[in-house]
Amino acid sequence: MLKTSPAGPATTEKADRPRRKPPGAQTAAATLSAAISMGAYCLAMAVHGTYPFGSRSRAVNDLGNQFVPFHAHLWDLLRGNTSGDLLFNWSSGFGVPFLGDFFTYLMNPFSWLVALFPRDQVELPVFLVTLLSVGLGAFLMTVLLGRLRPGSPWLRALLATGYAVSAWMISDGFSDPMWMWGLAAFPLLGIASDWCLRGRHWILGALLVFASWAGNFYIAAMATIGMGLVFAVRLLLADTPRRQRLNALVRAATMTATGILLAAPVLTVGLKASKLSQPAPDATYQGPPDVTDYLAHLLPGGLLAPAPQISVGILPLLLVFTLPFVRRVPGKERIAWCVLLVLVALSFIWTPTILLWHGLAMPNGSPYRASIALTAMLVIVAWMALARRPQPRELLYGAGVTAVVVALGARSVYLVRASWILTVGGGALVLVLLLLLYRHRGERRLRVALTAALTCTVFLSTAYTVFSVTVIRDKSAWWSPKRTLDAHSRAAYDAVRAHDDWPAHRSDPGPHEFANNDPLLLGGEGGSYYSSYVPATTAEALHGLGAGWYIQGRHTLSVTDPVGRAIMGVGSYLDWAKNADGFTHKTVAAPPVVTWRPGGATDAGAHDTSVFARQERVLGADVYDVPALTPTAGPAPTTGPGGALRLPGNATGSPWTTFSATCAPGTEAFWYAPWYAGGVQALGRTQEQHGRATMTSNTLLSLGTVPADGKFTVALGTHKIQDIPKFPVGCLDHDKLKAAVQKLTTTAPLEVTAGGHSIAATFREGTTGTAVISTPAVTGWQCSVDGGAARAPGTLGGLMAVSLGDGGSRLSCSYRTPGLTSGLLASGLALVALLAVGAAGMIRTRSSRCSPTSSLHGKH
Repeated sequence: MLKTSPAGPATTEKADRPRRKPPGAQTAAATLSAAISMGAYCLAMAVHGTYPFGSRSRAVNDLGNQFVPFHAHLWDLLRGNTSGDLLFNWSSGFGVPFLGDFFTYLMNPFSWLVALFPRDQVELPVFLVTLLSVGLGAFLMTVLLGRLRPGSPWLRALLATGYAVSAWMISDGFSDPMWMWGLAAFPLLGIASDWCLRGRHWILGALLVFASWAGNFYIAAMATIGMGLVFAVRLLLADTPRRQRLNALVRAATMTATGILLAAPVLTVGLKASKLSQPAPDATYQGPPDVTDYLAHLLPGGLLAPAPQISVGILPLLLVFTLPFVRRVPGKERIAWCVLLVLVALSFIWTPTILLWHGLAMPNGSPYRASIALTAMLVIVAWMALARRPQPRELLYGAGVTAVVVALGARSVYLVRASWILTVGGGALVLVLLLLLYRHRGERRLRVALTAALTCTVFLSTAYTVFSVTVIRDKSAWWSPKRTLDAHSRAAYDAVRAHDDWPAHRSDPGPHEFANNDPLLLGGEGGSYYSSYVPATTAEALHGLGAGWYIQGRHTLSVTDPVGRAIMGVGSYLDWAKNADGFTHKTVAAPPVVTWRPGGATDAGAHDTSVFARQERVLGADVYDVPALTPTAGPAPTTGPGGALRLPGNATGSPWTTFSATCAPGTEAFWYAPWYAGGVQALGRTQEQHGRATMTSNTLLSLGTVPADGKFTVALGTHKIQDIPKFPVGCLDHDKLKAAVQKLTTTAPLEVTAGGHSIAATFREGTTGTAVISTPAVTGWQCSVDGGAARAPGTLGGLMAVSLGDGGSRLSCSYRTPGLTSGLLASGLALVALLAVGAAGMIRTRSSRCSPTSSLHGKH
């Protein structure tokens, strides 16, 4: 029977429709895709000598960032090796919520592999998170492509490799292990939407949506938008009655909503934590990339130009450009898929749609994180062409378009030598193999050999692409991961744990830094904390007490001065040292974590004139001498807002602005100017600070011991106009501090206990005044005295302060995660709906089997 298509000549219907392969071949092909993707990635890492295949210090997951420490903390949680639990983290930021971090950074199921490895090898399972996510993404994409259109499973396995190891994966995605779950989320949602079109598996589809959103809701939102657009195109092209398409749309909407509601706690906790977090630095879109740069990013091998990372390799790209010429594809379908690609590509460079892709917030990094969606669509469109067995002339037309793109993008800095090799050399080889496959399509043995050759080409080109990008990245100035779990950090871990007597005192791994989340990596209870969910309360409290920060407070640092350590109950800490380990361990006298103040000690009505006054108010004792500075030499300062001192800046080679100060002899002078950038010269030392309002805040800086005459000078060398506090110098009397610590220790509770997300203290009967817990008073804490009504605590310097009323003996505080209750309620309702649908389906099936009609048919 002949079938005449409006898009092409008459062909036999049987020849035009590829035969479905048996299930075993489908699974084998998907497994092959996973093996090629993971193998190519590992080969590139091994050749480059990157962890875990070499001794180089650079690690494939930006392991010196925050994610290895988070996985180390997960290891501790799974083994019961830490003071906190899933709800609260006592280790970081002197006590911060944790469930939001867990949902955001550790819900990729592969993250839980840390339980199978020793703690000092936790970098390996973090590497496996990326590697196995790549493999799973390739496997699932191979399955999805087969559901979109039948065809050779081996060829679509090669296309799926381009998706799993796309430019997005090796640039934007690889440094964030939790985002790697997006590689699985896209095909999972695609499979679920395919079931909607076929009117099947609503419950299972809802569970796939749940798995996608639970693994990482940030990327899942992009995947839902992306696969929703693919579903819309398929719905538009479906040759089914309008009512059937409407039913598919309703099924998809209800299935997606139910799946998302099942994952509601992930969303409600994360969104509430985000709302309560320290605001991120303002991010604005700098405008679309140059057209040549954008087009160049379709080609493999480059990295640096700012544009969406959308390359999926030369094989899928050639087929995408071939699709418009494939006559076996109906014209309506060709137009629909091409329009989809163009519109999605444009959506990545228009501010309103960039915001839509990223949850209505401009990312503080690459604004093109959603480009993973286009990589999935490019591979899908490539399969739409390849599954129709494009003819030689059509492939040559596609090669011509590819050549035009190469010519237009030739001026881009994105194109490096590897790009030319992969595009020109690899493209020519791929084209020849595709032409030979078409020519010998009826010769099974030769076709198998040609497919094997194409497989080798994809494998080697993918490995070379990863290698090229990794080499470029390692040359970048911004790419400098810190060391994490080496022999020095293991020695630090042992030192911190050996002196940890929480909750009596804190063992702080700061200010020395092995990673950006040292307390999670090394244990103990410090002030350092790097997360998108740093509570604003925490950042403000620690900043107010003289601790530093980065990234506008989204990376807090620990206190580094004696008074700050006394306030926070730090009894031991690590400090920098020029020795074999790079650190030294120190112990100091410190009051317990829960202390007592007379009267109603709170922040109400406080008007502190300096950081030194704030510290004294929280400590409950006068320990500083705060002198007024008198200009003596160099460019004279003027008065800035609020009485601040405005430095005019020093021309190159000119004298520094110099001040004189007088303090009690023998005291230790400290300098505090949080936003100051420049040199500080005093008491025989010159030190450099790198503050920048409001991004980088300096911590308290020790200047040295005040001489016998009590007089000293402070000289400031800076080339720019900037303000410093009116009272930037405080002189600490260590004897007074010692007496204050002794008093707080003497009047401390009889006993302090702490649970995973609770803390309690026992005082003498009838104690009045205020109990102060050296933990920032973040939203969610509830405290009661002697079993009374639980209320949110007050604050003293941003720390938790609870009035003991007319007299009490037992203080109990517990933390409740904001947003968790509403999330669990929504999830429970979705589960009820899921069970109801399942029960209704079972009843309907049983009824149909027991109906008279069924019985009659059964007799026949």
